Amino acid sequence: MAETNRAEMSDDDREAFLGVGGTGVLSLAVDEETAPYAAPVSYGYDPEESVFYFRLAANRDSEKGRLDGRPVTFVTYGDGDEPWKSVVASGRLEDASREAITSEVLDGFERVDIPLVDVFDRPVREVTFEFFRLVPDELTAREELQRGT
Repeated sequence: MAETNRAEMSDDDREAFLGVGGTGVLSLAVDEETAPYAAPVSYGYDPEESVFYFRLAANRDSEKGRLDGRPVTFVTYGDGDEPWKSVVASGRLEDASREAITSEVLDGFERVDIPLVDVFDRPVREVTFEFFRLVPDELTAREELQRGT
């Protein structure tokens, strides 16, 4: 059995791994007594600014509650037969909807591709979405290194 080790990814490897979009898991803090709310999401990534963009289903009555300003952790990871890779970003969600849009946000949206992933119990055309961004306070990228056999 091969011995494995982990290592920090270089910035170039991290950018290549994230691309301009993909999927991952977004965990939202609820309160100190409730487990975090975690959900699979699609993301867009702006490598120029190291910012993540999310298209999230709007439902303020759900477990998620209000999202703007909420502390979150976002995780994306590689799968398959390749050595594992993961990126973890933590910070607070910022509203990126029409009301809060700035030229910086518009420029960011131009550089990302948020996949539309259907995980809903109704047709996607019936789902209302809101847009948020995450400017990470902390960003880590790790990968598996293999030694020996």
